[in-house]
Amino acid sequence: MNSRSTRPRQREGTNPAPPVHIRWMIRRDLSDVLRTEMASFEYAWSEEDFLRCLRQRHCIGMVAEQGESIVGFMIYELQKSCLHLLNFAVHPSARRTGIGTQMIQRLIQKMEAHRRRAITLLVRERNLTAQLFFRKMGFQAVRLLRHYYPDTGEDAYQMEYRALSTANDTPELSLSNRISSYESD
Repeated sequence: MNSRSTRPRQREGTNPAPPVHIRWMIRRDLSDVLRTEMASFEYAWSEEDFLRCLRQRHCIGMVAEQGESIVGFMIYELQKSCLHLLNFAVHPSARRTGIGTQMIQRLIQKMEAHRRRAITLLVRERNLTAQLFFRKMGFQAVRLLRHYYPDTGEDAYQMEYRALSTANDTPELSLSNRISSYESD
């Protein structure tokens, strides 16, 4: 994980921003979450989309709260070997202050706590800002899904963050591993 401070950057000439608290999403947060969703996406989720998703047993919502305001949210699904990030946004007025970074760092902690090995997500091909943000956070594009989004026919990139290997992991078998093992015999 990055050793840099996770405190939001202070904009020049402004008072320091209140600290960000990331917590579980509750029902009364939904109106603020919808406001951020509508301000962030051309093809936004509706209230019913959020409710349908959050009613599912393995879907979890979290919000980033700064002072009395909800400034970001994420919804992820617990899958067998990974967490799948379904929706993620920071309100436009709070972007580039470190809030998104803190949220993803929290998600990485959740991945480790849930003993999952990866975080996956899908991002629209034309959403370069999100692609660059997730790359900065250690995600890699692993697959292109052609015509994935039915609303526009747009392609999606599947991006993935992998947990660092531990001593208990078995090394991936490859031709070079087998050759080097013969040479050492």
